Amino acid sequence: MTRPLAPFWPFELWSAWWEGWGGAPYVAVLRDSGQARVLARLHATAFARPWDAHEFERMLCERSTEAHALWKGGAIQGFVLSRRVADEAEILTVVLSPSLRGNGLSRQLVADHLAHLTLSGVRRVHLEVDEGNTPALKLYARHGFRQVGERTGYYARADGSRATALTMTAELA
Repeated sequence: MTRPLAPFWPFELWSAWWEGWGGAPYVAVLRDSGQARVLARLHATAFARPWDAHEFERMLCERSTEAHALWKGGAIQGFVLSRRVADEAEILTVVLSPSLRGNGLSRQLVADHLAHLTLSGVRRVHLEVDEGNTPALKLYARHGFRQVGERTGYYARADGSRATALTMTAELA
């Protein structure tokens, strides 16, 4: 009787090795719907109307969802989710842990996600962003997104007011 071979460099071993080597943040594909609670907690740090764990679990189980997580210290510290249809995708959300914001890590996260989308045949990416979210607007502009429209009163703010969403598009190479 033979035992099946274990996969070479399972994620946990690779992650432990990488963390031990310097602990630099890295981006990896996220397919584990068991991480839904972690995603929901992170999402709640950035949005007035956060998504719950059930919504993340459902999205991670959908074949059209593309997800990448930023790992640091053995834990998810940020993530990006997209929904893909044919050769187009829509970025649904990008979140980074409050303690890591402003350090360029969202640029790495989005760049790796867009590279993955490009390799999987996506040619155009869409997104919506709060018009007052200056850091996100700068991030998206760095990645070639341009404004193509707006949705007045689209986002609910914590104070009960409504914010305009800017719709943006980028063409991928």
